[in-house]
Formats: sequence, C-alpha cells, structure tokens
Amino acid sequence: LNSSAFSHPPYFLLIGIPGLEKEQFWIAFPFCIMYGIALLGNISLLLAIRAEPSLHEPMYLFLAMLAFTDVVLSTSTVPKMLGIFWLGSGKTGFPSCLTQLFFIHTFSTVESGVLMAMALDRYVAICCPLWHSSILSVPVVGALGSLVLVRGVLLVSPTCLLLCRRHFCQQHVIPHSYCEHMALVKLACGDTRVNVIYGLFVTFLVAGTDLTLISVSYTMIVRVVTRLPSREARWKAFSTCTSHVCVILAFYTPALFTFLTHCFGQGISPHIHIMVANLYLLVPPMLNPIVYGVRTKKLWDRVVIL
Repeated sequence: LNSSAFSHPPYFLLIGIPGLEKEQFWIAFPFCIMYGIALLGNISLLLAIRAEPSLHEPMYLFLAMLAFTDVVLSTSTVPKMLGIFWLGSGKTGFPSCLTQLFFIHTFSTVESGVLMAMALDRYVAICCPLWHSSILSVPVVGALGSLVLVRGVLLVSPTCLLLCRRHFCQQHVIPHSYCEHMALVKLACGDTRVNVIYGLFVTFLVAGTDLTLISVSYTMIVRVVTRLPSREARWKAFSTCTSHVCVILAFYTPALFTFLTHCFGQGISPHIHIMVANLYLLVPPMLNPIVYGVRTKKLWDRVVIL
C-alpha cells in the first residue's frame, strides 16, 4: 500500500449541510443576520460593561466573559460557513481545520463553565447577600474566569494532539459546515476508540460537573426564595435568575441534542443534525445579549447611551 495514503491530507472538504446543498445559499442569509446581531450585541455589552464602573460587579463581569466567549465561538465558525454556503469554498487545510476544532470545543467548554460560575454568583447573591461582595470580589471573579479558560484549553488540547497522530485514508470530505471532533475522527483510519472515548470523557466531565453545580445552586436558591415572607420579595429574587435560566436552556438544549445524535441518532437525517449543530453556535451568542440587555435595566440604559 502507498504510505502517503495514510497521512494527513493536504486539505479537507467541508460540504456545508448534507442534503441541502442547493438551499444553503439562501440559508446563509438568516445565518449572516444572526451573526451580525450576535457581534453587535456582544460587543455593545463588552463596551458598556467596560465603560461603566457601576457595572464592575460579579454578575456583569461574568456576563462580559460570556459575551467575549460568544464572539470567539461564532467568529471561529460563521465566516467560514458563509464562505461555503455562498462561494462554495469548502476547502480547508489540515492545520486550519484543527485550529477551528480547537477554538470551537475550547470555547464551548468555556461557555459552559461561565454559565456555571454565573449560577454560583446567583446562589451567593440570593442565599448569602451580605457576604456577596467579599466572597465574589473582583480578583475571585478573575480567578474563576481564568480557571474556566485553562480547563477548556487543557481538556481540548489532547483531542487535537490525538488527531495529529492519526492517519487519514483517502476519504477527506467532511459532511459538516465546520471542523468538529467526531466528524474528523470518522475520517481517520484504524482503531479510533481512544479518540472516541476521550471525546466522550470530556463531554461527560464538563456537562456533568457544570450541570450538577448549576442544579445544586438553583435547588438552594429555590429553597431560600420560597421561605421569603413577601410575594414581592420572592418575585424580585426569582426575576434576577430568569435571564440566566433562559441562557442555560438556549445553550444546553442544542448542545445535548448534537451530542446525543452523534452517539445514538443514526435514524435522524444528517441535515437536521447539522442544522442544529450550526444553530448551537449561533443562537446562544445572538440571544444572550438580547436576554440580558432587555431584562437588566442598568445594562440596557448604558447600552442605549452607547
């Protein structure tokens, strides 16, 4: 056998949305609008939080981390995706593909971690209000953000290193709109069990840890809020959490759907799976600034001034 057949291909070919090749030219327009809204919303949030000293509180600092993560996450996929849909430029070199994969998976992990940190912030604000500013001081918030970022880099880097060590057969067409871990693993030759097991381990570790901590935080919050004497106090406490709950649902619902379809969804048509995978990287970055901007008067007033 020719040994060059079992090496890294010079490029991969991303085909976009399998089964919707003709329609994807038009699908790109709403995607482009969503990306524009995501960029405008998140950059406005970042500028507003930076410019206003009264917004240098844990909740807004975590929100700034979320906005930055969303900008990176959507920018690492959407421009290339629009190039595929409009120009048919699906060719991507092996290093570019791995770089995109690294950014997508690292910042998805970071987003999950920031949502978990925001749940802890809500828990401390509602359950220990007098201690909130001393427990979650600015240095502590910064340290939490750094830990979340380092965790993402340390967990995702081995997936790229493992893929670098794999040989790829003649097949180099990726039936997807972006370079995603399992899509690349399926193109590798030989036994890919280590890649699959490590990918599952990271997914279960991140989602399991973060969702458990989010659930525990909200269980404690509900217990404290239901004991508050006045209905008005209960409503006020719950309303500070609704934005966060909306954002959690917008992020985890498509994420879990995408993950479960990879593992068990052989019966689900590829175009539905890829569409949800695309929306998973577009809908949360678009919705997060809208949800927080509209529901948080202090933030909305500052964004309007901008």
